[in-house]
Amino acid sequence: MAKCKPWQKCCCIFLVLICAAALVCLCIATIVGAGCSGGFKHAAVAADSQRCSDIGKEMLLLGGSAVDGAIAALLCTSVVNPQSMGIGGGSILSIRSKTGNVTVYNFRETVPKSFKSDLLSDCPKEKKLTTGSQWIGVPGELRGYEAVHKKYGKLPWAKLFEPTIKLAREGIPMPPFLSSLLNHPFVKAHVENSPLCEVLCNKNKVVLGKGEILKFPKLAETMETIAQRGAEAFYNGSIGQDLILDIKNAGGTLSMEDLRSFKVQEQEAWTVRLGDIQMHVPPPPSGGPLLAFILKIMKDYFLTSNTSDPNGKIQMYHHYIEAVKFANGQKKIIRDPNFNDQKRAKHLIDPSFINRIRKMISPNYTHENTYYNNVEPAPDNFGTTHVSVLDQNGLAVSATSTINHLFGGAVYSPRTGIILNNELADFCNRVTTLQAGERPPSSMAPTILESKSGRVFVIGGSGGSMITSAMALSIINHLWLGMSLQDAIAAPIVFVDSENTVNFEKGFEKDVTDGLRAFGHKVGDWPLFFNVVNAVEKESGCISAVSDRRKLGKSAGY
Repeated sequence: MAKCKPWQKCCCIFLVLICAAALVCLCIATIVGAGCSGGFKHAAVAADSQRCSDIGKEMLLLGGSAVDGAIAALLCTSVVNPQSMGIGGGSILSIRSKTGNVTVYNFRETVPKSFKSDLLSDCPKEKKLTTGSQWIGVPGELRGYEAVHKKYGKLPWAKLFEPTIKLAREGIPMPPFLSSLLNHPFVKAHVENSPLCEVLCNKNKVVLGKGEILKFPKLAETMETIAQRGAEAFYNGSIGQDLILDIKNAGGTLSMEDLRSFKVQEQEAWTVRLGDIQMHVPPPPSGGPLLAFILKIMKDYFLTSNTSDPNGKIQMYHHYIEAVKFANGQKKIIRDPNFNDQKRAKHLIDPSFINRIRKMISPNYTHENTYYNNVEPAPDNFGTTHVSVLDQNGLAVSATSTINHLFGGAVYSPRTGIILNNELADFCNRVTTLQAGERPPSSMAPTILESKSGRVFVIGGSGGSMITSAMALSIINHLWLGMSLQDAIAAPIVFVDSENTVNFEKGFEKDVTDGLRAFGHKVGDWPLFFNVVNAVEKESGCISAVSDRRKLGKSAGY
């Protein structure tokens, strides 16, 4: 037999090494794949409907970034859940770069240059939706999309609009959540007696029901123009001119000058340490500082999810409720820092202030509202949507968007198909004066958390005043009580409303509610729990994504 030549031996050894390396890689991939059972390996989107999560995923599969996915999912949501957000509103986005820097883009609506001089005297004295053109803020949604797309986008601008234009033009069967919402007696009357009926009612002027087709033909035309000509068509072109004409016909004060002068605010996130976790939240006028305040108070308390320890759970929720009551007392210091003291809310994350508040929390009883400085509380509201996205390159986006109350202020622009916000209502009982250009205070808190081990957790909520409770308890449940992300979000919450009344979501443990009553907490009967949390988390190479089932949502990824 002929002997192998030296070069042949080298080739054989080289081939063996290649095969061994491939086998090792295959084993690692198999192990990682098994560990990601039920999750995703590359990227994920958690929007508040499966349709919009799928559209976000489609952008990622086409090579788009997390920003592309977030924008496409939000545009979709403006059709699937038009009560929550749209291009007539505004957003706050927290974006974590591949290198770990977290930047906040605030393009919430602003006070127009001309506004009703006694606007705050129109604030409702009882719980109800605030309607009318006087509450419309300058929409920032599209300027914001433009800004983040220029910096982080990979796909063409027009590509992000294509799926939603098709949905709006061809129509879709009534989304289950929207159908259910419209048939609630309160919402049904609200829509049927407003200009919204033009797109949300059938030919008999009755709100659309299950099985009927939802279309937004004018909105499809508007989005097509914006897709072709960019955001300028809205802020300095024909779309904006038509929108302003409709607003003026409805008695509003917005002008083309307001649209042209709108600016996106870019700033660093506030970074707060929670043990070995760093939490990045948007600064004022967002609800980020209040969320951080509550979690920093709770971090040093004993926390338990042990069902055999009702006393421990009663104590845990008592501490949480007290922390939220103190947070309610701090709401009025949340203002736009461009028009107020830049350091106005910094004490909310100061350890000395946190310790002082913690010492004021009694172990087994509560206090009157004045104890928490909660005097003349602001009215509660509900609305908003959230999208969390993580792409295969490590870019993370936490995006909360709104037109404020359900369907904004019920002002519809027939020339453009846009539903307008009622954002200025967020100033009610929170301020005594407002200024042109000022952004209103908000509960919105798109958040990104990370650990030294490489864990990245993208989370945000919707539901107006309920955002803080929904997010805080989801984070506590998942990070500190060890619940799965799915269970942490699904768990019933306790919502402390603006008047410090404690409201328990259906399914909350009766033993715990009875114990909290015994501590003196005033218990209410909040009718609608719109607390919705959508989150994406990457840990050890595996991605979990959860869209809250309260809004019948479902995540998507690959």
